[in-house]
Amino acid sequence: MAKGRLFIVSGPSGAGKSSICEALYKDGSFERSISMTTRARRGKEIPGVSYYYVTDEEFQKTEDEGGFLECAGIYGHRYGTPKAPVLEKLDQGRDVILEIEMQGAMQAKNAYPEAIMVFILPPSMRTLKDRLIKRGTEDEDQLKKRMRESLAEIRRIKDYQYYIINDDLKHSIEELKAIGEGGGTPVPADVSDIIKRYEEEEDKCYCIPQLTC
Repeated sequence: MAKGRLFIVSGPSGAGKSSICEALYKDGSFERSISMTTRARRGKEIPGVSYYYVTDEEFQKTEDEGGFLECAGIYGHRYGTPKAPVLEKLDQGRDVILEIEMQGAMQAKNAYPEAIMVFILPPSMRTLKDRLIKRGTEDEDQLKKRMRESLAEIRRIKDYQYYIINDDLKHSIEELKAIGEGGGTPVPADVSDIIKRYEEEEDKCYCIPQLTC
């Protein structure tokens, strides 16, 4: 049996990476990587499906034993990707997606160099901003900060092997499948043109107070 592959998927908040990945989990194309956390279960979350919920002591023990592909502290809680469940799925020939922010992605890549790195881009900074506005979770100052952070994340596209511009969800899903089949769009050696496009668009996206360009 051929070994499965680990796909590390990142992108700015609002780029649509979760929607792409969720569709691929549902149709069975990829397996989900489940994180471990020290925070309490919320709402309808299911242990072993949403997260592995553990104590601080259990989390620390796993870290001390080198049991994470990546881990970090966020808002007073700890999160990490347990290595053993991922490797088990890969050994069973199943492809696994690790959907994660950039810092964790680099940790995971160092821990598992064979991983395939995929970056999800929004069609434009305006589209990204509109998606964030629709969420209704941030005020104007927070939105400005989020947009700056998103641009900083886009500049790290050079650390990835493939990229997808998520202007159509169905097409983006097929694009990620294509990467799994040996196709897809590689990140060019010179990413300056890609980054410049988003930098120029960002300057036009600060038309406060209406937050529309």
